[in-house]
Amino acid sequence: MAEVIITFKVMPEDIEVDLNKLEKEVKEFLNKHGEVGKTEREKIAFGLEAVVMIFVMDESKGSTDFIEDNIRNIDGVQSVEVTDVRRAIG
Repeated sequence: MAEVIITFKVMPEDIEVDLNKLEKEVKEFLNKHGEVGKTEREKIAFGLEAVVMIFVMDESKGSTDFIEDNIRNIDGVQSVEVTDVRRAIG
């Protein structure tokens, strides 16, 4: 099976959420199911920033529903969205 590259956009509940802590917790969870390649911050509005993570996992693990549900349950997370999915070549 091939690997897929998934981009997650994680929105915090508000601007008071510690994004470093949030990012660390999401990254620890994701690394149990694949590998986080890159993390960025995306400015949204009024001081609010989203955490964007590019994640690689084995295609045989199926959909991202399980991962999204678990990220949503992390303290401080308002929502999580898959913004891109690509099949790794090579």
